[in-house]
Order: sequence, then C-alpha cells, then structure tokens
Amino acid sequence: MHLKALGITCLAATALWANQSATSRLETANEVLSEIMSAPDKGIPQDLIERSQCIVIVPGLKKAAFIVGGKYGRGFILCRAASDRGWSAPAAIKVEGGSFGFQIGGSETDAIMLVMNKRGAEKLLQSKFTLGGDASVAAGPVGRQASADTDLKMQAEILTYSRSRGVFAGVALDGATLRPDKEANKELYRGGHTNKQILMGGVKSTTVGSALRAELTKYSAHKE
Repeated sequence: MHLKALGITCLAATALWANQSATSRLETANEVLSEIMSAPDKGIPQDLIERSQCIVIVPGLKKAAFIVGGKYGRGFILCRAASDRGWSAPAAIKVEGGSFGFQIGGSETDAIMLVMNKRGAEKLLQSKFTLGGDASVAAGPVGRQASADTDLKMQAEILTYSRSRGVFAGVALDGATLRPDKEANKELYRGGHTNKQILMGGVKSTTVGSALRAELTKYSAHKE
C-alpha cells in the first residue's frame, strides 16, 4: 500500500474509533457484561468474577487492517475499592496491538479480562501495561462446569475472553498494551483524574458508570 493511502486508512480508522462518546461506550460495556453473564452455561464462571480484583471490558475491539496484526479499542477498568470491597467507578483505557481472539471470526470482538490478584491489579495502575510481558495471561475457562480447568488457570494473573459473531470463548492474549484513556476520563469526570485515583475509589461514578457497577455487583460478591 502506498504511504498516502496508508495515511488515509489510518485517519479513517482513528476517526471511527473516536466517534463514539465515552458514555455510549460505557452503556455498551454494560450490555456486553449483561449478555455474557445471562448465559451462565456459556459465560464466565461466576466464582472467577467473585474472586477477581479487577475487570476490563472492551466493547468492539477492532482489527486495524492498516497494521499487520494490529488491534485497537477503548474500554473500561473497574477494581474493588479497598474501603468497602465494592467496585470503583470505571476508569477509561485504550488497548493497542497484540494478538486477540480474532481467530474465532470477524474483524471486531468484545473483550473481557479478569485480573485475579492484587499484583496484577497494581500493574494495571502503571502508565503503560503489556499483557504477557508485565503480567502472566491465560485463556479463561467458560461455563459453570469449568472448575477443573479453573484450577489450572488460577496461576495466571489475568484471564482473557472474547466474543465475536455471537461466539464467546476464552482466548490467549499476548502483547496488547493497555494505557489510560485521558480524553474519555476527562469527558466522564470533568477533571484531570488519573486511573489510579478512579480505581482506588476516590472518584464518584457517573449514572451510567453506576449502572455498570450494579450489573457487576450482581455476579461478584467477594470471596477471599
């Protein structure tokens, strides 16, 4: 591809990515979680969500055709607040690069990541975080009867899933970089709040963010 055409493709993809508001993406993230968890025989085992420290939801992670193997998306992290074991307000993130789940079909997929221990949660607070490099990652088990497989997966700091064309599965994810989405945080919270401030429970959630927190709480009474 000529450089000029490549540049036009990049600009078009970037515009498409930026077009949706942060509030709209939050609403979509809520829908993704609700739809996946409404089919427990095919969704994420509830005991894993109960044990998780953080969850990352990236609705509509896209395949960037202009970069070989490239992916990009914008989503949200919620972590358990230290004070009351409830969930924090959603902190916005960008996902770039990596090999993620498009092997099950389609050029767009919903991605969910469960952070299973405090060490993994602390790494998420860094300004740049690479899955498979800064933390161990494994494809997450699916369905109620996944306990045997779960025991093997619990050694990983992060369990990853994707849904594409209606198919939901645990998939390996390596090389993707997560970084704060400062523009989305500013849009949602009207200030210069960092992801650390938001995830540590120091920022009040928006109405849409509270709806996502409530949906997550339905499936995640904390277990030590």
